[in-house]
Amino acid sequence: MQQRPVAAMDAQATAGARRALLIVNRNARNGGAAIEEALEVLREAGWTLHEASCAPGGNAADLIRAHAGQGFGAVILGGGDGTLNGAAPALIETGLPFGVLPLGTANDLARSLGIPPDPVEAARIIASMPPRPIDLGEVNGIPFFNVASIGFSAELARDLGKEVKARWGKLGYAIAAFRLLRRSRPFTAWIGHDGIEERARTIQVSVGNGRHYGGGMTVASEARPDDGRLDVYSLELDHWWRLLALLPYLRRGTQGQWRDVRAFQTTGCEVRTRRPMPINTDGELKAMTPARFRLLPKVVRVFAPPHLPEGTS
Repeated sequence: MQQRPVAAMDAQATAGARRALLIVNRNARNGGAAIEEALEVLREAGWTLHEASCAPGGNAADLIRAHAGQGFGAVILGGGDGTLNGAAPALIETGLPFGVLPLGTANDLARSLGIPPDPVEAARIIASMPPRPIDLGEVNGIPFFNVASIGFSAELARDLGKEVKARWGKLGYAIAAFRLLRRSRPFTAWIGHDGIEERARTIQVSVGNGRHYGGGMTVASEARPDDGRLDVYSLELDHWWRLLALLPYLRRGTQGQWRDVRAFQTTGCEVRTRRPMPINTDGELKAMTPARFRLLPKVVRVFAPPHLPEGTS
């Protein structure tokens, strides 16, 4: 995937300063909540907004590519993590900085960046903060902001339909996870990184670029989407019920303290499985194993506070 030089990114952003392409997923769980008030905050701050809607079968990346030559200085994305994930390839290609109006169920990227969950407060961040660079992860050529997982999390993404999320919100994650947990079984994976390959009997392998994922889980307690590393962990548990005991650690990002959790940091790794298995990227099933992961350092810029607030979980 071609990456724009920083100088070109800066020049393009300056040329269309305060003129933004607006893409809003009005079908997101909170798609109707305070969105007009949030947009008014941006207009009052001097932003000119041009809203574009996806054609049937299209996505945010298609819209960004179609409008990239029209002099926009930024893209503002209203939606959940799926909307942001869909925009990622075109954000890399065009070099346009982006703002986030959180409208989804989990809004994990917004949490990782310290962006308030209220769309109006998030709009004030866009209006007052300069864009800053962050990393992306990539698996088999597909970029992701938060986490890519193989195993339990991918099965959960498959089972967690839009109807469940729309009806139950974050509670939907817990409902779907409980239904899945007892039928989940370990699988064999070969994890290669930094010149070594290790065999693991695991229920999940996760590779994180950001801090938060899955509506309340944490990749690693100190992880940030701009720290220049991928945080990897493998849940090598003998019995499904041990995952219940591990849950508080997964929420805090301290699961690496457990003896049956393999955890390490890297900038690239590979995961092979006996048979092809789906890979969950930011809640979307877009790839299959074998998986090749790598870090894309500082390839996109986002309107966000300069650092994750201390104590944010």
